[in-house]
Amino acid sequence: MSEGTPTETDFWFDPVCPWAWIASRWMHEVERQRPVVTRWHVMSLAVLNEGRELPRKYREVIDDAWGPVRVCIAAEQKYGPEILGRLYTELGIRFHHEKAPRDRATVAAALVAAGLDADLADAMDSTAHDAALRASHRDGMDRVGYDVGTPVIAVGGTAFFGPVITPVPRGEAAARLWDGVLLVTGTDGFYELKRTRDRGPSFD
Repeated sequence: MSEGTPTETDFWFDPVCPWAWIASRWMHEVERQRPVVTRWHVMSLAVLNEGRELPRKYREVIDDAWGPVRVCIAAEQKYGPEILGRLYTELGIRFHHEKAPRDRATVAAALVAAGLDADLADAMDSTAHDAALRASHRDGMDRVGYDVGTPVIAVGGTAFFGPVITPVPRGEAAARLWDGVLLVTGTDGFYELKRTRDRGPSFD
């Protein structure tokens, strides 16, 4: 790769996941510090957890997760994949910062703010785009396996789950984390670094 050539990076998200949201804002910081271009894709926690035994409270969250990803896929099919990053930002602001309900009114407001057709919110309750949703989900998860969640990031022939971080690293700290993530995930046979989370997601 020649100097200055942007590194194309693929990022799979479910808009209801707070950890994916933080990682996505980190990617925006990385783009300001490194020659990186992020392409956004949808995965689905609802699809991932089909048939799994889950605690009741988490099952309710997962069942409600169908709507937003269906809308993302419907918007992608109507306008093209380049609108996903903009729509994700508007959904994430409302879901994670404003704590708005994940209902039709919130999704429609996000669509309008992203410059898209508010009627795409009808897709929340439709299975019309589920085949495309499952294909997008499978494209990301097949790269890393199905015992992880979101985000999934693929770059330079390598894919990985994470990073799971809080709060959002900014500036050069974001760039250093990016460099480190590429270093360890580019190591043949490297699979995992992990420690127990002792705090919840912070969106500062």
